[in-house]
Amino acid sequence: MAAYGLPIAYTLFLWWASTGAILYLDGLNRRTFVWSMAGASALFAAALWELGVSGANPTSRGAYAAFACAILAWGWQLVSFYMGYVTGPRKTACDPDCRGWPRFVQAVRTSLYHELIVCLTGAAMVALTWGQPNQIGVWTFLVLWWMHQSAKLNVYFGVPNLGEEMLPEHLRYLLSFMTRKPMNLLFPFSVSISTVVTVLLIQKAVAASATPFEVTGFTMLATLMALAIVEHWVLVAPLPVNALWGFGAKPSPGSRMDARPTRSRLPERGASLEGAVVRVAHPTSAGAEGNYARPPLRAPALEA
Repeated sequence: MAAYGLPIAYTLFLWWASTGAILYLDGLNRRTFVWSMAGASALFAAALWELGVSGANPTSRGAYAAFACAILAWGWQLVSFYMGYVTGPRKTACDPDCRGWPRFVQAVRTSLYHELIVCLTGAAMVALTWGQPNQIGVWTFLVLWWMHQSAKLNVYFGVPNLGEEMLPEHLRYLLSFMTRKPMNLLFPFSVSISTVVTVLLIQKAVAASATPFEVTGFTMLATLMALAIVEHWVLVAPLPVNALWGFGAKPSPGSRMDARPTRSRLPERGASLEGAVVRVAHPTSAGAEGNYARPPLRAPALEA
């Protein structure tokens, strides 16, 4: 059982710790952001270097290293967004009475640069490991990207729970791009696709012919996908999941994060939000990034 238990515990710890660290750093005074960004950038560069090295190492140790590199690379994406360094050309709330496609375009423009950097990072990771036997880092980054995109789209189209108490003050203009309602048509597809992928990854991990490298790598990927599913269900179920990161989300003296819920300002179901937040999707959660859904990610993610 240790062959599966250790990768699962490793994934859960990195998901929880990375999300909490990002929430904590983003809750500090903005004068500290330059140092946080510098540290995150150094880790990002080291992660890309190590990813290239571990790509040639198809062992359990190589799988652990590649997975951690992807988590660090994704963490940089979230830090750069949440601290306002890499967002988008639009930094104002949605125009009044804006609906349909124009509203979606405005929402995309709030994080356009962030999304482009995510794509460039993914391309760099593919290039660094091209033709190498260890692709766990690339697959991990892809799972985190899926968690991120799916969660923020679901929050945009409408879910009951938005975790509005965790959005930092300097990103409050993003609140107008979220919607509160019982369900949206994308949600069942998001959960179903994630469930199918999780089952396929589990089958890979438990296959009789699986090597120790494959057991470790596919178990971590399956766990990360399972977290993505949980984070999606948290969007529609009244679960106090944010309490998991109480040490990071709690504002400290000088913090600009308002941890108090603003439910008195939330519109009724079907209306645009006046006060909501995304989850980090994972370095998962659901996701997302600040304007729609989870770190990642809630995680950070890494919002699964």
